[in-house]
Amino acid sequence: MDRPLRFPRPLRPGDRIGVTSPSAGVEGAGAARIDFCVDWLRGRGYDVEVGECMDGSAITSAPAAQRAAELTRMLADPDIACVVPPWGGETAIDLVDLLDWDALAVAEPTWLVGYSDMSTLLLPVTTRLGWATLHGDNLADTPVEVPAGLMHWLDLAGGEGPFTQSGSGLVATWVRFEEDVRATQWRPVSSGAWQVEGDGSLDVSGRLIGGCIETIGHLAGTPYGDVRGWAEALDEPTIVYVEACESDAVDICRHLHGMRLAGWFDRAAAVLVGRTNAPDHRELTQREAVLDALGRLDLPIVWDLEIGHVPPHLPLVNGALARVVVDGDRQEISQTLA
Repeated sequence: MDRPLRFPRPLRPGDRIGVTSPSAGVEGAGAARIDFCVDWLRGRGYDVEVGECMDGSAITSAPAAQRAAELTRMLADPDIACVVPPWGGETAIDLVDLLDWDALAVAEPTWLVGYSDMSTLLLPVTTRLGWATLHGDNLADTPVEVPAGLMHWLDLAGGEGPFTQSGSGLVATWVRFEEDVRATQWRPVSSGAWQVEGDGSLDVSGRLIGGCIETIGHLAGTPYGDVRGWAEALDEPTIVYVEACESDAVDICRHLHGMRLAGWFDRAAAVLVGRTNAPDHRELTQREAVLDALGRLDLPIVWDLEIGHVPPHLPLVNGALARVVVDGDRQEISQTLA
């Protein structure tokens, strides 16, 4: 990163939001869901432009070069204030070296939003360009009502801050598109709370960076995942957040070791771990996987935040200055976009 950290301007009704699929496209009930979500955004006053890379008949929405060109165009277009995908996918990594990084370097920052496979793009846009990016709901989940304690990603992208969120206590799942393409509620499953490893308390501050372990882990050691270099350039503590989607505990353990060896946690003041339904290995749990890789770093670890593939979702801004407090019933994260 050779530019200081920059934040996109606040997103307002009337602004244009670009929709493109840098990874998986849409079809069937999923396409009907995305049509509903586009109408939902338009009903709230946003001008929505849907790109050409949206086909859901294959593993990706279009060839990598076409997806990279459309994403570059939308991010560099001064008339587009925000870009959001329908959802994640599997292989967004195939276009990270095809984006026109030189064109983006001279453009004004644009909000890039999403999670899951979108982490593969959010992270290098922050670490290479210095643009803040927003790890939050993809378009398919954008109309879902946000539970008490959390904020909608549109409110983070549209406000001045600082923004404070607290644990929602809710553990939920999705309503299948085949059941209801217009669903706007999570389906409750149980309750949950943030927990500091060792049952202690925590009050730390740092710049947020992170994402989905299975996708960002492959960027470690490449020019597109130089978290250590980014943190050194900022010369500030970081707070690294991670979440597992579906890989078993051994694979998660390997990824986290690779990230550790690449220096991702060298400047970390704490690690935040998202709630997960990813499977344990017969001889290793998901928690044990994290502790095997990161326990030797003597860093505070906070478990079970709403930042992953178990809804609801607590949106985080890569690059935001965050303060995390966990002390008894107080479970709180504040973000300042400066």
